[in-house]
Amino acid sequence: MVIIGAGHAGGRAAEAMRGAGFEGAIVLMGEEAHVPYERPPLSKELLSGTGGAETTFLNPPAFYHENDIDLRLGTRAKAIDRPGRAVVLADGGRVGYDKLLVTTGARVRRIDCPGADLAGIHYIRTIDDTLALRPALTDGVRVAVIGGGFIGLEVAASARTRGARVTVVELAGQVLARVADPAVGALVADLHRSKGVHIMTGTSVERIDGNGRVAELICTDGETIAADVVVVGIGIVPNQEIAGDAGLDVGNGIMVDEYGLTSDADIFAAGDAACHFNPILGRHLRLESWANAQNSGIAVARNMVTEPVPYAELPWFWSDQFDLNLQVVGAPESWERLVTRGDPASGRGIVFTMVGPRVVGATAFNQGREMRACRQLVESGKAVSDEDLADEATRLRDLARP
Repeated sequence: MVIIGAGHAGGRAAEAMRGAGFEGAIVLMGEEAHVPYERPPLSKELLSGTGGAETTFLNPPAFYHENDIDLRLGTRAKAIDRPGRAVVLADGGRVGYDKLLVTTGARVRRIDCPGADLAGIHYIRTIDDTLALRPALTDGVRVAVIGGGFIGLEVAASARTRGARVTVVELAGQVLARVADPAVGALVADLHRSKGVHIMTGTSVERIDGNGRVAELICTDGETIAADVVVVGIGIVPNQEIAGDAGLDVGNGIMVDEYGLTSDADIFAAGDAACHFNPILGRHLRLESWANAQNSGIAVARNMVTEPVPYAELPWFWSDQFDLNLQVVGAPESWERLVTRGDPASGRGIVFTMVGPRVVGATAFNQGREMRACRQLVESGKAVSDEDLADEATRLRDLARP
């Protein structure tokens, strides 16, 4: 078994192969110098705290030796030779495979404007990115965050916690535009404003000025933002090129079925790079989340060594910002209305997205214990009334029962 990509999905996949009883050779290769690690702490605990890189590791470095996993760090896969059943390395080497798993993840989308190459502009995707940014987030420093998605808002919260003066610039008319209804985005934006974060929506950065180092951002609406540090969080791009160049089907990611299988019977894909068919939703989608990296890596790895089982999980995302734990379940393409339970504006409540009498998604504000019932309601498609959902005296777990 060969795994290209030693990130979260790849690390869990190698672990799962051994856990499923596979006794053959496992080669896990990745370009970074760090053993497989989780990415969520990069914009939260690791950025705002003082801990080291080891706090993010999936397993201690010794784990891979102890489990006879050939972990090759600092190794870049250049191509997949499908006829020769081998991975071609950048240094000219080759690694043969019986089955191949591609967990190449994604890379940051870079801003394209004048001044984008100035010093003081940061991105967060790796441990090294975070450790390079963290010392710059000092008390009183002026930080401009470009992008109001999960990463941008988590960075804003972490920077503000360290005493920085923070401005968030978002092109869309709301924060969290890709994953949340405008009403939910407004609630999250209000939380940030209450903590001293300046939120600007409906505008973008026209250019970044500075004499060798960033000094200010000029926005399309004419506003100027003074900044000592800029953090760009405008999305990620799937690393699908190695699969596409090998003739595998690609679209918004590497196309795979519900088992993680690509258009080649011996090649699988999982994690951020894979666009998988979700049996629950009945469509392909590519997910950028901790849960998908973890669970798809495990599920697809097991499918490679045992009787295949569909990877069928409802999308789930979470984010910690200041004292808010935000959890989102479901990935509806559209909805008709919202139903609110509790008082999300005060930091505790749930917003349900509805189609007819069915819950198609839910966003929970500091209500993690209710997420199991929310998930069951979405998965089951059970009809429920708006009144019951909104009534805190009615237990969600009772509504979710068959």
